[in-house]
Amino acid sequence: MTVKSAVLLVLTGIVSVQFGAGVAKSLFDDADPTTIAWLRLSVSALVMLAWTRPRLRGRSRRDWQLAIGFGAALGLMNWSIYQSFARIPLGMAVMVEFAGPLTLAVVGSRRARDLLWVLLAGIGVLLLGLEPGSLTLAGVGFALLAGAAWAAYILLSRGTGARWPGLDGLAVASTAAALLLTPLTLGRYGDQLGQPRVLALGAVVGVLSSVIPYSCELVALRTLRPAVFGILMSLEPGVAALAGLAVLGETLGVLQWVALLCVVAASVGATRDWGAAPSA
Repeated sequence: MTVKSAVLLVLTGIVSVQFGAGVAKSLFDDADPTTIAWLRLSVSALVMLAWTRPRLRGRSRRDWQLAIGFGAALGLMNWSIYQSFARIPLGMAVMVEFAGPLTLAVVGSRRARDLLWVLLAGIGVLLLGLEPGSLTLAGVGFALLAGAAWAAYILLSRGTGARWPGLDGLAVASTAAALLLTPLTLGRYGDQLGQPRVLALGAVVGVLSSVIPYSCELVALRTLRPAVFGILMSLEPGVAALAGLAVLGETLGVLQWVALLCVVAASVGATRDWGAAPSA
């Protein structure tokens, strides 16, 4: 595969995951974000299990601890970002969420110039505060929680990948994430699963937001350097804003767009030598 083809695959995955988020948010009038997050994770887990057929016998306790921890981070990341989507525009939620991998990239670097990227991201946050628009404290808080879970996901993905071959660890983690949300979903929102529209579009969300992007990234990473992959992933907040506009009619103010561009630029700079993990 050529580098150009690999880049197109990553861009396809980014567009897919963010437009999947738009479809998910369109369902929040019919179902709680928890229900949609569970449907996304369940569909992803079923596809991953059927695809990988992970070998479970002979695994050590440490193997299971890492995979389940990985799944807990994945579940929390999906649940909290959907809670944020329900309260603030997609672009703003993903911008705030990106604080997780951005912080991890800067902390993991010993380069003094990375402080400039922190300053640029800080300017973006300050601009966001000057024109809050439809932002809410709860929405920003859930996005920050999703960012923290994303950072944990990145760290745990490395350990899981080192102990589980291929995508076996991701399949187990996806299953664990879905199972962790099952008691809450079935116990409190089980009646929502009886709606055909919710089930059908929830399955679409699982394909758009998990199956397609993870598959595209898996193939692309066989060709792309992690630095290039990290830069491409930094485009997610901008694509999320465009998806919010196209799917949901969400508009951002001028300062909000400038804030978003500051964070995107900071993420590009901080992650260009580091790389990122699959997004929420």
